[in-house]
Amino acid sequence: MIEILNAGQLEHARSAGAIVGATLRELRERVSAGVNLLEIDEWARQLIAKAGAQSCYVDYAPSFGNGPFGHYICTAVNDAVLHGMPHDYALQRGDLLTLDLAVLKDGIAADAAISFIVGPDNLGAPEDTALIAVTQRALAAGIEVARSGNRIGDISHAIGTVLTDAGYRVNTEFGGHGIGTTMHGDPHVPNIGRPGRGYTLRPGLLLALEPWVMADTDVLVTDPDGWTLRSATGCRTAHTEHTIAITDGDPEILTLPR
Repeated sequence: MIEILNAGQLEHARSAGAIVGATLRELRERVSAGVNLLEIDEWARQLIAKAGAQSCYVDYAPSFGNGPFGHYICTAVNDAVLHGMPHDYALQRGDLLTLDLAVLKDGIAADAAISFIVGPDNLGAPEDTALIAVTQRALAAGIEVARSGNRIGDISHAIGTVLTDAGYRVNTEFGGHGIGTTMHGDPHVPNIGRPGRGYTLRPGLLLALEPWVMADTDVLVTDPDGWTLRSATGCRTAHTEHTIAITDGDPEILTLPR
């Protein structure tokens, strides 16, 4: 079902988005070489509770996962790109880390992800920084066309054009999605598509847009944990995401830290 939020629900979405944005910013500031992924998960738990929000992940058990996720944040390292389950791993300088977080506040969810290089200067190999940057550019392009009267295909086309023009292959198994009273809802927003196709955008629609790429493949493999998705070739990956609201004018990015 596609949800269209009313004015009150949009205020709750702004609150949820602000929590997600602020939490990801604080976690990024805390992360350094030597930090364990399980520490990040615990920090996320504490910050979500302090903000008076609820985790969308800890009890999440969709058909594509292996039972309840059981953690508060997704932590994907290097060749892992989506649904990274926190585990006993100490980060090393130069690791490419993605943090993906979704929370529920007053009945409305928000979802965002950031990718960055672990280290005091957040500088990595040029190919890694290029990988992160292309997901950021693709997200910006998708947001730019996320306007009332346009269609889902316009967003997908804008995102996909940036990714493919940069030489990356696009996986269509997982992409952006509607969001509202639940974390994952309709419509699906593929990261490549044809303009002028699909659902017509209207004010009150919330979308989580999330370009993600793998350096030299579009094929995923699943870890034994039943959740973590990795590149089939072991190549590096990156993932960037914001939750946005369709308005009568410019799209509103809800998951920016305030």
